[in-house]
Amino acid sequence: MRHLIRDLFEKEGYVFATRAMDIAKKAGFENPARLASNENPMGPSKKAVLSAELSLNDSNRYPDETAKSLVNALKEYHGDYHIVTGVGMDGVIENVIRTFIDCKDKVCVSTPTFSFYNLAVSAQGGEVVNVRRNEDFSVDCDEFIKGCSGAKLAFLCTPNNPTGTVTPVSDIEYILNSIDCMLFLDNAYVDFCDTDYRDLVKKYDNLIIGRTMSKAFGLAGMRVGYAFVPLWYEPYYLRAQTPFALNSVSIAAAIGAISDDEYVSDYLLHVKEWRNRFETESGYRVCPSGANFVMMDVAPLKGDAAVSELAKKGVIVRSCASFPTLGDSYIRVSIGESWENELFLKAIKEI
Repeated sequence: MRHLIRDLFEKEGYVFATRAMDIAKKAGFENPARLASNENPMGPSKKAVLSAELSLNDSNRYPDETAKSLVNALKEYHGDYHIVTGVGMDGVIENVIRTFIDCKDKVCVSTPTFSFYNLAVSAQGGEVVNVRRNEDFSVDCDEFIKGCSGAKLAFLCTPNNPTGTVTPVSDIEYILNSIDCMLFLDNAYVDFCDTDYRDLVKKYDNLIIGRTMSKAFGLAGMRVGYAFVPLWYEPYYLRAQTPFALNSVSIAAAIGAISDDEYVSDYLLHVKEWRNRFETESGYRVCPSGANFVMMDVAPLKGDAAVSELAKKGVIVRSCASFPTLGDSYIRVSIGESWENELFLKAIKEI
């Protein structure tokens, strides 16, 4: 019955960093430095763990379908915004696409960037128009605006994955004032930079801002995403959402994590310190980053080759060769624990 599968899924899906882990283990490293997936290496907050444990007592019941307790906690943390939730940022993205995109509808994507936008749009039957960034990976606003002509939806990530580039608020406003479609602003890494886009959603009714609990809050395994949305859009998102999307343990863990300001502050300081060291001590050109990772040009090496060589030295990083329109000499390196970061700096100099 394989002939019934859609052609789209005969191709490779999202690319994970599993091959490098296999190389490291073959080289004898059972506990390599895991710097490929932009994870928070500190473990979850103790308050998040306690809250999650307590919630298990009621796990025989379905969670609130709108995750109202989490939404209320997020509003207390961020302020009075209209907020919806999803199963990770990926789940939020899929729900947004589901509300707007029919077969053959156009979606504009600022690239190179997170490849899941293209995969999710194609899975919904939409057609992606990729608009390349400038040579320094800043957004070419006028070209992006042209790409949005005739589109229903557009994706722009800031700080951008995998480049780390932070797009100025003024550029986002210029785009919003010039397009006739919805803009999804992916702010998965915004906690690690000094730029705040939240208030734009109160000013523009064609803006959705996606956020996640996976990075700064250390809950990648809990899969908790959310978004700031305009009031008019909220009921449509809720109608499209999978029933009981967020489980009760994830909701409880997220509420606990939000309450632990000290945990987040300590991690942000750690990221900024090591991000600076990666930029100054690696010996390679590092793109300016506002995220918990850096993108590094390892030319004349190829990214895939650098990943393999680093894996043999017990360091797992991500090749950027699979990112659309990006050259093949880049790697992405997450900020890990201090020992992992030290090991990376030693290994990158050796290769």
